[in-house]
Amino acid sequence: MLRRIFVHEMQSNANLDAFYALRRNQVKKSIKDVYGKNGTTIDVRMLAYSTVINMMTSMFWGGTLEGDIGANINAQFRDAVSELLIIWGKPNISDFFPFLASFDIQGIQGDMKRASRWMEKIFDFVIDPRTKNNTNISNNDFLDFLLEFKDHETRKSLSRPQIKALSCDIVIGGTGTTSTSFEWTMAELMLHPEVMKKTQEELTKVVGDANVVEEYHFHKLPYLQAVVKETLRLHPSAPLLLPRCPSQTCTLGGYTIPKGAKVFLNAWAMHRDSQLWENPYEFRPERFVGDSNKLDFSGNKFHYIPFGSGRRMCAGLHLGERMLMYTLATFLHMFHWKVPDGEKPDTGEKFGIVLEKSTPLIVIPTPRLNNLKLYH
Repeated sequence: MLRRIFVHEMQSNANLDAFYALRRNQVKKSIKDVYGKNGTTIDVRMLAYSTVINMMTSMFWGGTLEGDIGANINAQFRDAVSELLIIWGKPNISDFFPFLASFDIQGIQGDMKRASRWMEKIFDFVIDPRTKNNTNISNNDFLDFLLEFKDHETRKSLSRPQIKALSCDIVIGGTGTTSTSFEWTMAELMLHPEVMKKTQEELTKVVGDANVVEEYHFHKLPYLQAVVKETLRLHPSAPLLLPRCPSQTCTLGGYTIPKGAKVFLNAWAMHRDSQLWENPYEFRPERFVGDSNKLDFSGNKFHYIPFGSGRRMCAGLHLGERMLMYTLATFLHMFHWKVPDGEKPDTGEKFGIVLEKSTPLIVIPTPRLNNLKLYH
């Protein structure tokens, strides 16, 4: 039920449109921060992470937390999400030897419980005022939606544990993947200046020098969409998709897969298979341009599945796609970017539940538009 609520209710076009102002405000704040560092080095990973998590928290609890208290809670929340992402990505020996689980040899279970309690306290701090005040004032955010939601069939509301569990999954799942994809895209653009030039020219043509990017521009930016698709082909944020378990023993490609066995799909390897892709290691967005190559993120074409496929594909696809496109389009339109003299971005990978760059991307931004009022 929780998945259905998130996929079909919370991520409906109407709801995502309703929360656009909250996303927009956070991106504007990031633009102002970057403008203030004009000509100095910026860690793209930190820029992407802070922008995305600020968008997520803004959509979840809107203007509930203001001033120093709000800043402190938001900072704690960012720290808690960061820690949970690290814990989730640790290889756990108990996954391979279940009889060791009760011993918690690596301390992963204890770390997860501690971080989860920390996260729950933060959610309680945010939820309590809304349930105790019992006012009719709407904050127009995800939390309001969840508190007011009633199942169409049973007419039952969500319990607090359900609200916290769903919120935790959405924020943690969406923050790491979206910010990582942002960094990978920027790294590829730094390595391919001709692609960067073409992308920014498209933005200038569609948006104009005197305007900022809005979400309604997306459908007019096919080349930027191709850049994002090509980045996710080479660097899928989740290289190993959610495991599947066959309901009965079967044979696939000459291999016998026993009933109940965990099967991991390696999207990273599939996206670099020379039998499926021409020059698979080459970053070439043009492969996604034109009627003959209109691949999307639906997972219907099994050689391109950055978000998975079927009933277990990424639940946050629509929200993640909007956030990634919006942040990329905005930062590319507003700024010129270059790496420090004598340096070159590397494409080394750090394996984990989310595929990160092995080293953060460091760049220098300078304003691209003449109207400096757009940066404030």
